[in-house]
Amino acid sequence: MAGKLYLCATPIGNLQDMTPRVRETLEAVDLIAAEDTRNSIKLLNHFEIKTPMTSYHEYNTVEKAKYLIEQMQDGKNIALITDAGTPAISDPGEVLVAMCYEVGITVTSLPGPAACITALTLSGLSTRRFCFEGFLPADKKEKKDIIEDLKRESRTIILYEAPHHLIRTLEELYEALGNRRVTLCRELTKRFETILPTTFEDALTMYQEEEPRGEYVLVVEGKSHEDFKKEQEADWQSISIEEHMAIYEEKGTDHKEAMKLVAKDRGISKRDVYQYLLKSVDK
Repeated sequence: MAGKLYLCATPIGNLQDMTPRVRETLEAVDLIAAEDTRNSIKLLNHFEIKTPMTSYHEYNTVEKAKYLIEQMQDGKNIALITDAGTPAISDPGEVLVAMCYEVGITVTSLPGPAACITALTLSGLSTRRFCFEGFLPADKKEKKDIIEDLKRESRTIILYEAPHHLIRTLEELYEALGNRRVTLCRELTKRFETILPTTFEDALTMYQEEEPRGEYVLVVEGKSHEDFKKEQEADWQSISIEEHMAIYEEKGTDHKEAMKLVAKDRGISKRDVYQYLLKSVDK
């Protein structure tokens, strides 16, 4: 009978956040797959857990996943842990999970700390709708494309960043998104935890005199509904009413409904649209 994969959330700073269920599981499984065994051995030693470990990280993602799956197919139970927080979030664990499902291995998650959710709840920004981007890519073109997408994002945005890249990331976000509100969260759950609700402009001013330290989570407010609506209206004004009508009709919308939608988009009456189209036909 095949074994099971356990996704075990570990503390993001404060060791008291280790759940009893995770501790019991780490003691009971046959093998622990850890992002960095040198880091995780400190955690296991603290809780006197003697289970064997093996490394599983971004540089051996696929090959090591094959090995771990073979072990589970032979009946061994394996726990997956990351350096801190919940595995498979901005983490190669997502590849292992997908490969387990492909071969029919059961996966279960033992919930616990996650830096992105901890920061969101502390941010003071809207928590009803949010998106998580993790670390922005190193590739300049790919990063530019993602930031361009974020310009139109109306949900609260959560990002991770290292201290030595923080200022550059704040500058790029400020340039693209404008002077949005942002909450900078660092050293979450640790002794020097800092939560700073600010703006891009004020944060950049502060870091001219203060060097960023510690790992950061950035929680950025999304585009407001009012700004989103104004931008949409500006886009519609850049094309003619005929072109606007064609966009809806090409999707299969009937003529009368298309007129109603065009009027709503442009903030005018359906009669105005009708009169404009009538004059166009007369010409």
